Amino acid sequence: MSSTQAPAVTSRREQILKEAARLFAERGFHGVGVDEIGAAVGISGPGLYRHFAGKDAMLAELLVGISERLLDGGRIRAASGGDSPAAALDALIEGHIDFALDDRPLITVHDRELDRLREADRKRVRRLQREYVELWVQVVREVYPACAEPDARASVHAVFGLLNSTPHLSRPGALPGRTEMSALLHRLARGAFAAVAADGGTGAPEVPSGPTAVSGQRH
Repeated sequence: MSSTQAPAVTSRREQILKEAARLFAERGFHGVGVDEIGAAVGISGPGLYRHFAGKDAMLAELLVGISERLLDGGRIRAASGGDSPAAALDALIEGHIDFALDDRPLITVHDRELDRLREADRKRVRRLQREYVELWVQVVREVYPACAEPDARASVHAVFGLLNSTPHLSRPGALPGRTEMSALLHRLARGAFAAVAADGGTGAPEVPSGPTAVSGQRH
């Protein structure tokens, strides 16, 4: 039997969500009709209702879904560092960079449309996001023991702002390639955390166990 791994099969629901995210990011939630989303995946607008109750359901699945994936992936990555907090922090940064570079429409949709979710879904997104932040805060403070908790939390939010700015960067041709951009963002994130720790004064950060540059591979 060949050892070559078959490519993952994208389900119809995943196709619909991907195109919905792209269209919502480009035109806004109210600027896109069900027929347009259907046309983007090759089915009639009414055919979408076999998969989703409507646009509101698509939006909820997009925003709740990415919050769940970031938290679940973050937990796995933090644990992958083993006894090395620095390796865990690098893994967290890698994962968020993958999201920031490869799921730009979701960042835009979250910024613009979060308040359109039902209250229960919005609260769920916020809870998941808080847990994700606190996961990072714990790892940052293990790497930089001198960093006070409020400073660590503020720096995590600042780094998220840095990484999540990718939808606002200039046209793709004017930027470094995917691998180079990933490595640049990683250095910037690490530099931001190191700056906060240095400002705190007394504790030296743990030295990373390996290079901080990341590959363009998704995990």
